[in-house]
Amino acid sequence: MRYEHIFFDLDGTLTDPAPGITNSIIYARKKWGLDPGRNEDYYKFIGPPMPWSFEHYWGMGHDDAVRFLQTYREYFGTVGLFENEVYPGIPALLEALKKQGRRLYMATTKPTGFSIQIAERFGLLPYFEIISGSDPYGDDTKADVIRYARDTRGVDMTKAVMVGDRLYDVEGAHECGIPCIGVCYGYGGRHELVQAGADFLADSVEDLAALLLG
Repeated sequence: MRYEHIFFDLDGTLTDPAPGITNSIIYARKKWGLDPGRNEDYYKFIGPPMPWSFEHYWGMGHDDAVRFLQTYREYFGTVGLFENEVYPGIPALLEALKKQGRRLYMATTKPTGFSIQIAERFGLLPYFEIISGSDPYGDDTKADVIRYARDTRGVDMTKAVMVGDRLYDVEGAHECGIPCIGVCYGYGGRHELVQAGADFLADSVEDLAALLLG
């Protein structure tokens, strides 16, 4: 099927944000007097809302998670958000989709302000009709940000698909009644995406292009 409306996740789908996110966590842990750990210890934090991750993985209470997030953003908000890299082949794919007349939307649980800054810095902003991100403290789910883009841009969901790398992308897409292409090159991996029920899988950006461009 040719999808006319395509929702893209940001982290792990369009860009590799691992250095900035993990460096920001390590910065905050050091400032809190905690064992900083290693960057790879925090790859699982890429994807879900950050306060949820602090609560879920570390058992933090909500108030402490919000405070830790504020410390995290001392680094992320000025340095970490740009310690990032667009996956090779993504700009060419977005350009090809736009030339075919497809309508593209970014749906991410990263706060909207940061998402816009990242998209602008790395030349992705012109491809998207809307950057639909979360509120500043990450209370929005993936389904919430998909619905916001849908309602704001008048998306025909019978011709829509979500593209993302984590189980949250699959769950959010299905909650909104659309299929999800799981990209295995991100931070969820094939097993997580299969378990979540991804409708299609793409092992590479080239595979993703083959699915979307036809």
